[in-house]
Amino acid sequence: MPEIRGFSLLARIGLTCYAVVHLIVAWLAAQVALGDHEKADKAGALQLVASGGGAWLLWLVAAGTGVLALWQLTEAITGHRHVSPRRRRVRRITSGVEVVLYGLVAYSAGKTAAGGSGKAGSVVATVLAEPWGAAAVTTAGAAVIVVAAFLAHRGIRKKFVHDLDFRGASPKVRLSTERLGQIGWCAMAITYGTVGVMFVLAADRYDPAKAGGLDPALKTLAVQPYGQALLLTLAAGIAVFGVFALLESRFRKI
Repeated sequence: MPEIRGFSLLARIGLTCYAVVHLIVAWLAAQVALGDHEKADKAGALQLVASGGGAWLLWLVAAGTGVLALWQLTEAITGHRHVSPRRRRVRRITSGVEVVLYGLVAYSAGKTAAGGSGKAGSVVATVLAEPWGAAAVTTAGAAVIVVAAFLAHRGIRKKFVHDLDFRGASPKVRLSTERLGQIGWCAMAITYGTVGVMFVLAADRYDPAKAGGLDPALKTLAVQPYGQALLLTLAAGIAVFGVFALLESRFRKI
């Protein structure tokens, strides 16, 4: 049907945009490791695109990842009916997590394209000013750490393969995609875990600046012993995830 084909095309465009965002983040993370103080979180990466006259591209990223979020929301509520009840529950939870991930990218891209910053720091500062703020930020940080554990599990156990359709692909392409996915998902787990820890630290020390996104976390890593090597390794892992996401845009079941 034309509607289904159109939706599939939009979803694949969204996945491609998602991949490009992570490749930009990886490049900026490498700049932080090498001493460049450019912003390196997702909002900062998107701001870099906007400053180069790419606001139209950000609207495309927002639209594409917004479609992905809606698609995964549908999957989380009524999808995955072709698998067993137990696996269906797991996949619906996975879709729910992806709703959040895609939704955050869509929100940041849209806000940045419209002239906003898309930053989390001001929100955290507002929350921490409330009597219940520290508990709320700590809970948010713990939730992000749980998501990080989920991403690591998804990568190590190759759970992402269930969402891919390799029909027509060569064994070499399939193996390469699986290996890139394992490395990429584990790198993203470390990234999210670092952000989660920074949220918890921000709540414990009442320092909103520490919870401003991935940027403070990356800069904190950079000043640690062997931080440059660690950050460059992390940047490489995020880049691998970006490459995997490009392949995923081709093989994802939609």
